[in-house]
Amino acid sequence: MSRYRLAPTPAQEAVLLEHCRHARYVWNLAVEQHGFWKPGRKSAPGFAEQCRQLTEARAEFAWLRAGSIVVQQQALKDFAQAMANFYSGSHRKPVWRKRGRGEGFRVVAVGAGDVRRLSRNLGEVRVPKVGWVRFRWSRAVPEGVKSFRVTRDRAGRWHVAFAVIPEPVPAPGTGEVAGVDRGVAVSAAVSTGELLNAPALRDAEKVRLLRLARKLARAKRGSNRRGKVKAAMAKLKAREADRRNDWVEKTSTDLARRFDVIAVEDLKIGNMTRSARGIVAAPGTNVRAKAGLNRSILSAGWGRLVERLEHKAPGRIVKVNPAFTSQTCNACGHRASGSRQSQSRFRCVACGHQENADVNAARNIRDIAAGHAVNARGGDRDAGPAKREPQRVLPSG
Repeated sequence: MSRYRLAPTPAQEAVLLEHCRHARYVWNLAVEQHGFWKPGRKSAPGFAEQCRQLTEARAEFAWLRAGSIVVQQQALKDFAQAMANFYSGSHRKPVWRKRGRGEGFRVVAVGAGDVRRLSRNLGEVRVPKVGWVRFRWSRAVPEGVKSFRVTRDRAGRWHVAFAVIPEPVPAPGTGEVAGVDRGVAVSAAVSTGELLNAPALRDAEKVRLLRLARKLARAKRGSNRRGKVKAAMAKLKAREADRRNDWVEKTSTDLARRFDVIAVEDLKIGNMTRSARGIVAAPGTNVRAKAGLNRSILSAGWGRLVERLEHKAPGRIVKVNPAFTSQTCNACGHRASGSRQSQSRFRCVACGHQENADVNAARNIRDIAAGHAVNARGGDRDAGPAKREPQRVLPSG
């Protein structure tokens, strides 16, 4: 996706919000329909049947007919795709959408004249029932755009994302392999010795966010004051997310341009950030500490960094087993938990090698990836594989 900041007028924003309401309403109706389905009964209505039902509903209700048929049908298309992802096991089951969360809609059948440039920093896109809406031309719009999605975040900002698959970053061709170790204190340590940190809120912004959180706790639910406080908090969190995404984009592009192969740990981030709260019968322990650790992991952008690396350098990302990468000495190969003396200090108990602990782990990840094909069959990288097919002995002479 190539995302740009939209700048609708107040009148255009009202129509965009109406499109979001229609898309949310159609989506929730589809969720309710599938909620009545039980195993053993007739299958729930699919996309074609739901489109036919939508046509009948538009003929009966004027308020629904006043909206865009493209927006409403694409909401059903998105739901059909979400159900397909659920049945394939890659995603969870679709749930109800709430007002103010995940607001947006999709538009298809975009023509060549539906996106145009007005000036150096300004462009326009044609939205059904809205007309030409201006957006910031921060970079060139890719050619061959067939669809786009308009979204509104919790901070009240509008964006348009054009669905175009960009070209991958070309490999440098040097044959160099890099290992990347992701952590909490250091967001990403590279085997070259670089320590990279994802930007966060400044100290003054953190203090303001804490004050707003206390103010939100005192505000009455449903009041205008509570809505204003939530909007102020959303702006701060959106600022933090923008900084983190910008860091991820720049870091992933830099790594993809410099290295032919990039090795990362195969981390199960969803399992690592699971809540430790437990249940009433068996409450968890150290819940507050675990919640803080979860926030630190998510704010470091672990998953997003690897995801963007796979997009920009497809086929050049190697995921290795993370076991013992932080306890193994990269100089002599000795493994001992006592070598990791602190978060940042590594001193091998066998050979005395000292190094930053995250850099040492990143170099272990790099070395595992460099000999991944041999190690998968057992044996040493230099001696060769231990598990291999028996070789036929040719008769001499």
